[in-house]
Amino acid sequence: MSMEEENKAHCQRPTENGTGKSEDSPRRLNMYACCSVMVASIISVLYGYVIAVMTGAIIFIKEDFGISDIKVQMLAGILHMSSLPSCIASGRTSDYIGRRQAIILTSTTFLLGSILMCYGSSYPILMIGHSISGIGAGFSLIVGPVYSAEISPPSYRGLLTSFLEVSTNLGILLGYMSNYFFGKLSLNLGWRFMLGAHGIPSLALVILMLNLVESPRWLVMQGRVGEARKVLLLVSNTKEEAEQRLKEIKATVGIDENCTQDIVQVPKKTRSGGGAMKEMFCKPSPVVRRILISAVGVHVFQQISGVGAVMLYCPRIFQRTGITDKSNMLLATVGLGVSKIICAFISIFMLDRIGRRILLLISSGGMVIALLGMAISLTIVENTKEKLAWAITFTIVVTYVYVAFMTIGMGTVTWVYSSEIFPLRLRAQGLAVCVAVNRIIDMTMVTSFISIYKMMTMGGTFFLLTGINALAWWFYYFLPETKGRSLEEMETIFGKNNKSEKQINKA
Repeated sequence: MSMEEENKAHCQRPTENGTGKSEDSPRRLNMYACCSVMVASIISVLYGYVIAVMTGAIIFIKEDFGISDIKVQMLAGILHMSSLPSCIASGRTSDYIGRRQAIILTSTTFLLGSILMCYGSSYPILMIGHSISGIGAGFSLIVGPVYSAEISPPSYRGLLTSFLEVSTNLGILLGYMSNYFFGKLSLNLGWRFMLGAHGIPSLALVILMLNLVESPRWLVMQGRVGEARKVLLLVSNTKEEAEQRLKEIKATVGIDENCTQDIVQVPKKTRSGGGAMKEMFCKPSPVVRRILISAVGVHVFQQISGVGAVMLYCPRIFQRTGITDKSNMLLATVGLGVSKIICAFISIFMLDRIGRRILLLISSGGMVIALLGMAISLTIVENTKEKLAWAITFTIVVTYVYVAFMTIGMGTVTWVYSSEIFPLRLRAQGLAVCVAVNRIIDMTMVTSFISIYKMMTMGGTFFLLTGINALAWWFYYFLPETKGRSLEEMETIFGKNNKSEKQINKA
């Protein structure tokens, strides 16, 4: 055997998971990691903008083109329809080309969509432009969380990865503000400015990402250990912390922790993420099955809670209570955006203090109470011929409360939790599965909300959502806590829960 072959044999071993707990790293926040995550979070600003801006733009597009409610639902839903295949493809794509390159590709897609929608000479062109933006939206939901989770230190991962949710809410607020201010322009011009404005930050993100580092975990998956070490030295506070993180990553990939080579040969299957889907769906281990159910479950309940439909159609909800002026309706949505971003900021400082599970329980409990209030209020309004002034104020307030509770827990924690619990070999594609489910449910809610409330009344629809969110609280109660644990420890956490359950069953 040659010396080179002996080195390769020494640097490879059967894949096993790091189960030892990381040594406590300094609590000081690493500024390079923070800046990298904040730049990557611009992708979430773009996502938030494109999903929110249609809330007001659709009012003016319907008036300009004279389209029916069915076409309104289709135009709103095409974003989510086209995001579905891109969600499925994004995990494998980011495993193949890298997290950083995937973010650049996503930004370029958003830029192309904004140009087409701004041009928007006809309804079909708008559909094409919005569907291209949907492709970018699907990618953004995967590549942003994965990049942020993989570059963040364990002690600040909750804080840093939650920047994505803050950024999403900032994008939503900017979308609502765009609706309000551009809505004062001429009918034909206003909605074009609304739909094209995000092209500028899309281009800026491409330029910024060209100057950032790649995910160290992805680099190790490619066998580029030397490059990964350099990145970890940048995003860690001490050399010891960087080396400890590198050891854990190498153990997860299947490289000897004591290997000192900068380039290591790893199986092609590991480099490209091959076999991930098979491992998750064809005879998964009990640990992987529990992780998959937990990750998919938080995404299911996030969207089936009705937040996507409420955010998109909130002008119709407010109109049902008696608000008829377009400017007042759009101004009320701006307040909704302000409420979301304030609560998102509160959430990022609570994630690593209170924990993921507790925030989910607080969030879903508050949403149940708020939805019940909305259901009762709207039922009274729909069964009264007179205009009730108190109902307008009450409905707006409880809608704000509902969105606030959703943002402080379910909105933020869903993305942090699902991006951190998958093992490295499954992370990108596992999150892609979660987001695909997320998009399917969101698309279903958005494209059917108008038809459902026309069939069973607005109040009846919110009574139904109240029951769904009560079920979500029960699901969250049984989730394991991941606060303060390294990404390499997640299988151990979920494995311990499985062992405990088996012991209880035997007893």
